[in-house]
Amino acid sequence: MNISVVIPVFNEDESLPELCSWIERIVQEQQLTTEIILVDDGSTDRSWDVIESLREKNHNIKGIKFQRNYGKAAALNEGFKAAKGDVVITMDADMQDSPDEIPELNRMILEEGYDLVSGWKKTRHDPISKTIPSKFFNWTTARVTRIPLHDFNCGLKAYRNRVVKSIEVYGEMHRYIPVIAKWAGFKKIGEKVVQHRARKYGYTKFGGWSRGLKGLLDLASIMFVGKYRKKPMHFFGFVGAGCFLIGFIISAYLIISKLANWQFSITIHPSFYIALTAMIIGSQLFLTGFIAELISINEPNRSAYLVEKKVGWDNALLQAGGARTH
Repeated sequence: MNISVVIPVFNEDESLPELCSWIERIVQEQQLTTEIILVDDGSTDRSWDVIESLREKNHNIKGIKFQRNYGKAAALNEGFKAAKGDVVITMDADMQDSPDEIPELNRMILEEGYDLVSGWKKTRHDPISKTIPSKFFNWTTARVTRIPLHDFNCGLKAYRNRVVKSIEVYGEMHRYIPVIAKWAGFKKIGEKVVQHRARKYGYTKFGGWSRGLKGLLDLASIMFVGKYRKKPMHFFGFVGAGCFLIGFIISAYLIISKLANWQFSITIHPSFYIALTAMIIGSQLFLTGFIAELISINEPNRSAYLVEKKVGWDNALLQAGGARTH
């Protein structure tokens, strides 16, 4: 299998036939063996019916249907686990990403040796309420993570297969896949200017400023998790020990002052309460570090989602009610 195209789907029934036909035409021109994996993230329209219909006509198309909406990261993670292609390409289902980019993305992975190539929508066809927050988010992320990309959130990306098999995408972390890949040891990350087409069907599912704010919160979260996930005591223990030491020094000063002057009242002095608070917070943070260490050692699998149906795999049609996949 040369290429796996993974496409998260949420209420995009109108665009799917044209998108799949376009992808199929491009890969046939390039004589590439391909699978198109459509992951229905709990759509409420006819998206799954369309996927089943497309599968009947084209056996290169495979479908996964979540029992409910989990988000884009979950859909990508499930698609990554199913992908068999040497190169895995992701794109959005709204046809704002052009399948014409597939051959060059594939070439950059295979011939230039990139582990990951991220699309850059240099010219965008989005309202200003979406473009300005996006530019601010990308500028901030590039500087914090030190990965020189202009468009972290572009859905059009290409990966070497071993990259997607080595990373876990959960929560809202799909916009930080380059960061996750870098932390997993895949350092050759490239960028390609790609077309950004105006939306032809439906409407955007994402907001502007609220999405940007969530992105910055996620950035703070992933930077913390990436640095301290395997060693939480290094953070909580250090900060806790610092707080406790400050409280201890203040307490020692108050005790010495009391010994030097018995009329000196410790309890009415503000420093007493500062010291007490610092020592309590320090102890709690230190204990939090121990608990976090235990959790990290026995960390449960966060990428478990209820899949209601699958098409395109042997014995893949699951009973209604779902099965948990890992």
